[in-house]
Amino acid sequence: MAIDRDEFEAADPSGDATNAERVGRFLLRHRDKAFKAREIAERTDVEENSIHPVLGRLLDRGLVRHKRPYWAVGDVDDVMSALAYHETVEFLDEELGSESRGEWLEAASEMPNGE
Repeated sequence: MAIDRDEFEAADPSGDATNAERVGRFLLRHRDKAFKAREIAERTDVEENSIHPVLGRLLDRGLVRHKRPYWAVGDVDDVMSALAYHETVEFLDEELGSESRGEWLEAASEMPNGE
């Protein structure tokens, strides 16, 4: 379904956020509550078939807690640090260009041993 130009211009810029960012920010804003995965999906506009993998990755990183069937934010400082790190990397990628793993490996192979 198409939208008009005014609606497009007024769109929320957080629409560019990854699913993990949207879930992390949502749980951080509601840190005093725990939610079922389906409710998190609905409230963050994450596809229902994507929410469990997203929550699983966040759980692996210690950014959420899980007591079946509920999910809650993990350590608030850890979540805020992860979000700040991600935003910093995005900013640097935009300003300086993204890094290429291949270029890093090539440069490393050209360095003499010991350097």
